[in-house]
Amino acid sequence: MPKTTKAKKKVSKKIKTPKKVKVVKAKEIAKGPIKISKTYIPKDTEKYMCEKHKVFFRMKLQEWKKELIKSNNEALYNGSMDDNSISADIVDQASSYTDKNVEMKAINRQIKLISEIDKALARIREDTYGYCLDTAEPIGLKRLMARPVAKYTIAAQEKHEKDEKVHADD
Repeated sequence: MPKTTKAKKKVSKKIKTPKKVKVVKAKEIAKGPIKISKTYIPKDTEKYMCEKHKVFFRMKLQEWKKELIKSNNEALYNGSMDDNSISADIVDQASSYTDKNVEMKAINRQIKLISEIDKALARIREDTYGYCLDTAEPIGLKRLMARPVAKYTIAAQEKHEKDEKVHADD
């Protein structure tokens, strides 16, 4: 019997207990940010709102925001430069006032658009970008390419606009 005990001990020493296996999520596997070329265009053949799509739209939105801010800053700077040229002619003053009013409305629209861009960027971070806020259906790549800040599918957008018109008439 002593021989079998020694054999069992040798066998037990050879068999190693498995170490704990760590379950790794897909995001942990990808080391570093996903890089896409500047000429990349999302395709319908790719999985909808895959990481490449999100990176593409994030870059597109950030570039658009940067352009709007630059444009607003230039408009405000140039508008402040014109304040010094006050004309004695009342028609020229009225024309200048109208021009400034139109310019300020454009700047206000761009400020609202910048806010929409910020909301779209937040939706990308939350993984809800590209999906309708009403129906949770995919908005579609073509629509997002045309209007990256889109929040609704075309059908849901039409419904919202119809509802707004009904309430505006009240």
